[in-house]
Amino acid sequence: MRRANASIRVDGDPGDAGWRGVEKASQFHMITPMDTSLATVSTEVRMCYDLQNIYLLAICYNKVSGPYMVESLRRDFAFSKNDNFLVFIDPFDDQMNGFAFGANAAGAQWDGTMYDGGKVDLNWDNKWTSVVRNTPEAWIFEAAIPFKTIRYRKDLRRWGINFSRLDIRVAEKSGWAPVPRQFPSASLAFTGVLLWEEDPPLPGANLSLIPYVLTGGSKSYRPGKASDFRREVGMDAKFGLTSSLNLDVTLHPDFSQVDVDRQVTNLDRFELFFPERRQFFLENGDQFSNFGFSSLRPFFSRRIGLTAPILAGARMSGKLNRDWRMGAMDMVTGRGEETATPVQNFAVVALQRRVFARSNIGILAIDRRNMSDGKPGSPSPASFNHNLGLEYNHASSNNLWTGKAFFLKSFSPVSTGHDWVHASSIQYSDKFKTLSFQHEYVGSGFTAEVGYVPRKDYIKLSPMAVKNFFSRRGPILVHSFRLASTLFYRPDWHNTDNETYMAYTIGMRNQATCTSFVSYDFIELRRSFDPTNSGKDTLARGSRHRWNAYGIEYASRPQRLLTYGFSLRHGGYYADGKRLNITTQVGYRFQPYLSIALNASYDDIHLPRPWNRTTFLLVGPRIDLTLTNKLFITGFLQYNDQLRNMNINTRLQWRYRPASDLFIVYTDNYLTDPFLVRNRAIVLKFNYWWNM
Repeated sequence: MRRANASIRVDGDPGDAGWRGVEKASQFHMITPMDTSLATVSTEVRMCYDLQNIYLLAICYNKVSGPYMVESLRRDFAFSKNDNFLVFIDPFDDQMNGFAFGANAAGAQWDGTMYDGGKVDLNWDNKWTSVVRNTPEAWIFEAAIPFKTIRYRKDLRRWGINFSRLDIRVAEKSGWAPVPRQFPSASLAFTGVLLWEEDPPLPGANLSLIPYVLTGGSKSYRPGKASDFRREVGMDAKFGLTSSLNLDVTLHPDFSQVDVDRQVTNLDRFELFFPERRQFFLENGDQFSNFGFSSLRPFFSRRIGLTAPILAGARMSGKLNRDWRMGAMDMVTGRGEETATPVQNFAVVALQRRVFARSNIGILAIDRRNMSDGKPGSPSPASFNHNLGLEYNHASSNNLWTGKAFFLKSFSPVSTGHDWVHASSIQYSDKFKTLSFQHEYVGSGFTAEVGYVPRKDYIKLSPMAVKNFFSRRGPILVHSFRLASTLFYRPDWHNTDNETYMAYTIGMRNQATCTSFVSYDFIELRRSFDPTNSGKDTLARGSRHRWNAYGIEYASRPQRLLTYGFSLRHGGYYADGKRLNITTQVGYRFQPYLSIALNASYDDIHLPRPWNRTTFLLVGPRIDLTLTNKLFITGFLQYNDQLRNMNINTRLQWRYRPASDLFIVYTDNYLTDPFLVRNRAIVLKFNYWWNM
């Protein structure tokens, strides 16, 4: 990549003098529906740089006439529902970590950090600019990505890179570097090469201050509760210690503008998982949060600040060199007056060492300790919880073999033994089949107070096999058969759970999908459980339950303005009961300005007395109004029969400058029977990203 020979103005005009003579990448390869030919849609990409920015220009030519397919101008759009162009950058050439940027055909931005060799965390949000311009022949994406925005090795002239194009109108996904269709186009194992003519420029003094001011009020309508008025200030700061290592500091952070969690009908025996959405915890957060499995995490950042305000925190993260990556975080929370939570300190350290082509060995250390017992001047230093873990992540150079193995040990003031975990997984995946196996052991005394470990004292085995059959012509692209089991045992190998299912999926060439399944469940309860979570009664510990079920799922093709999907599950349930579940999703877009979506779930459960018949309805309509790609209004209503609650959340976001925002958030909660106001709140928040 060469330095620009003239200044570049980001306006979507490929005729700028700065683009003259810049090398073009134009021969793209089809990824889907088939990965055996060149792309049928034509795309042309150019890149250059100056001392401040990397510049990118993509011309996405039309193959068919008609309007582009986009949901809205909302940032970080759904990849599969928008005509889009994306770039995946591996600035360390390690095929594991990087950054992703892009836009849809209407100009909505899309960005995220990359981890685990091909996953993208879209919660990351940083400072860069882009413009999309539409012409009769093509839509043109032009972007400027500051060197201060990304992390990279200053002396490395070889970067991994790939460009991805999705044209929904012709149901084709393509990439500049060929990617086998069973892998995402973001897979860093299949990037091409970006060669710099000289060392990338240093980002210079890399200090950003992001102060905020907030005002608002809330009122609870319970008797004796007064209104609460808020006037707060806080600040985040980002220090570029090196071009690849960053220090983030936060003082009195507030996350009131974060999207509300999507509610679900809870019929589970164990704690539900809701993902982290707070910006401070997200950049390079995979070093902490991806240790373990999705259902066995020693670190879960949502535990921090859950019952008490965060006073301050600092995080250092990034690459030390090509082979070493590190992260360290320390957070202090104040007293939670209503929950009697003491002042606490949370510290996490992670270190990774690259081995082989795309694998790594990592260690993780977690410390949570009370700084007081909740009363002024009363420290309780003995109250603590430590976790120490060792993990090996494996990914072969061709990405066919992936897996991990890890060991965890917990330390607490009172140890009962059996306070350790070991687990592993292995998967082989090619175009025609996927084979995987996972095992877990969690001891009865293992404790992860800053983690997500919903059950303990078990052994788990999970085998799975998938077989694909492709059609070269006709409306059906692929048939897939899946067989999987999840088995739980007590440590003495007494079986307590068995979920086995077989599924058959049809993938259409127009991207619609249909799946049918049958399943068998066996559960021996290890503690009493209410199968409706409604408080009527509980099933006895040690009772055994078996049932069969069947179902079907369908998702329509995304090319239409009206999209829809549904799932149906019918069959047995606990105590020889019956359960019917129907879930629907309907969306319509008045592109690119308005997107309307409705999600609904209905459960009809028949059990013996005292439960008898129980029904739950969960409805969640959402409206996204995007007047421009800088002004967004979101309205979200959730009616939850099980919780007897209705929630309304409305958020206005004005991005008046890159990464600088004004938020107005209004929230209402109502009782549904009788229909009464529980509480309501309004918040105005203003932040400004200031590069020093």
